[in-house]
Amino acid sequence: MSEPESLIPKHGGYRKLKSFQVAQLVYDVTVRFCNRYIEKRSRTHDQMVQAARSGVQNIAEGSKASGTSKKMELKLTNVARASLEELRLDYEDFLRQRGLGLWNREDPRRAELIERRCGSAEDVAAWVREVHEREGRSGQRGPGGQSGQSTVSTKSIYPEIAANAVLVLIAVACGLLDRQITAQAKAFVEEGGFTERLHRVRTERRLRG
Repeated sequence: MSEPESLIPKHGGYRKLKSFQVAQLVYDVTVRFCNRYIEKRSRTHDQMVQAARSGVQNIAEGSKASGTSKKMELKLTNVARASLEELRLDYEDFLRQRGLGLWNREDPRRAELIERRCGSAEDVAAWVREVHEREGRSGQRGPGGQSGQSTVSTKSIYPEIAANAVLVLIAVACGLLDRQITAQAKAFVEEGGFTERLHRVRTERRLRG
């Protein structure tokens, strides 16, 4: 005999979600980036940090809410995705407004950072330093839309690499969340929400006597 369906299914395991782990890394790196490159008293500083934090918090809240509301889980996960999209635009604006390069999708540094599988903000910072030292020695810019002799100072290349690194992490987090949202939407359509589960549990218990 199969186990009866639980009214409140297991939920809240957000710390094991890859999307949560990457979003948390994005948040930690963003705090570090903003404290270094954005005026601390500016509205942009607060907005970027809050957008990154929202990405993390809403994944966690959605996971906790999933026990009683799949609809709320889906909504909050989508809010997390939207917050990271807002943060992506802030980083792109940072680069554009300073005349710094935005790496294209084929830039090998993107794959290099993903392959590194950084687990902390310090890991990301160490990778940024490596790339900066490598490009500084060669006197060359990377292939992210700009190549050849650098047109900006070596000092300016550092925030360019750092901002692009965070954009890579944001892209990974957004991709994971897109798949997560698709899976949640499918589950909601096929299984329904709390009301449907309550009906199934009551019906099953009546049949079991």
